[in-house]
Amino acid sequence: MVQSGSGHRQLGGQPGAVPGWVGYALLPLLNLVAAFALSGLVILVIGENPINVLSLMLTEAVGYPEAIGYTLYYTTDYIFTGLAVAIAFHCGLFNIGGEGQAYLGGLGAGLVALALTGWPWPIVALLAIAASALLGAAWAFIPAWLQAKRGSHIVITTIMFNFIAASVMTYLLVDVLIRPGSQSPETREFDPGVWLPSMERALGWIGVTVPASPLNLSFLWALACCALFQIFLRHTRWGYELRTVGRNERAAVYAGISPSRNIIIAMLISGALAGFVGVNEILGVQHRVILNFTGGVGFVGIAVALMGRNHPIGIILAALLFGVLAQGGGQVSFEYPTINRELVMVIQGLVILFAGAMENLFKPQVEALFRRRAASAEPAAEAGRG
Repeated sequence: MVQSGSGHRQLGGQPGAVPGWVGYALLPLLNLVAAFALSGLVILVIGENPINVLSLMLTEAVGYPEAIGYTLYYTTDYIFTGLAVAIAFHCGLFNIGGEGQAYLGGLGAGLVALALTGWPWPIVALLAIAASALLGAAWAFIPAWLQAKRGSHIVITTIMFNFIAASVMTYLLVDVLIRPGSQSPETREFDPGVWLPSMERALGWIGVTVPASPLNLSFLWALACCALFQIFLRHTRWGYELRTVGRNERAAVYAGISPSRNIIIAMLISGALAGFVGVNEILGVQHRVILNFTGGVGFVGIAVALMGRNHPIGIILAALLFGVLAQGGGQVSFEYPTINRELVMVIQGLVILFAGAMENLFKPQVEALFRRRAASAEPAAEAGRG
């Protein structure tokens, strides 16, 4: 089982201890600075000014209202997949299958929208959320059961289920659900009455005017999921048991907690959270079921969870960062022909590298610095008390 590494368990009451905010805020910030510094060198090598490029990327991501809408639309998907990865991490699992689970979640949302033509959108939205959660959780169940009952490695099984999900969706959209008379592998468009309202439309109900963008009400659901995630994990018995299994499986067994049951529960919740990507993409933006609508968000969710230290607030901030990269990076290529989509993926990859595999790169130096400061402060404190 892969341990999550989510806890920087320094005891703040011990002499020389490192403050908790160092692990949750300072180290991710240093990793991010290092990733962008290296990205700047790459941009410099291809003959462009990295400051100008990164400034334009930021402007195109948050510099005007329409750009903010697009950035938050991407952020919504990353919040869902980041939470999906994080809940598994807290149980000591590494769920690589968010892509497939999101794919099946989109199928669930799409089937509800196709079946309920003419129904009020609030009812359709609630049923689509339930269907996307159900199919996403169902797609996570088999890898979870194999891990819990047969000892199969969760990383291997969830990766394979991503490929199976892609094959299943291709078959369904080519041979079963394809719009009659169409050559494109997609369903018919949903009845406009069941579309999830865009944020432009929703804010218009209260007299607020914003530019049109793909941002829709699923963003609010993503934020609600962050709150529910924290309540479940920190304030319920089930969350406590799940975290106990992730920290020490033997201790959990000694305390009467079933590791296998909690592995399955964690993966079901993880798959359901990933499935909510389908609500944003299928019900809120595409308004039809199409191939490859996930676009790799399941894999980006791994970096979001790592950078966010598996905490909802950190996940929101990390998702926002990747939303900025997705939106700003896509627009930069229009201004700089030498900078294409692949270079933006390189920047994303560097952020993932420093936030994931090299997340502890600066940890020894930073902790040593804080310990030296604490040690030098102790004599002065003793003298003051004397």
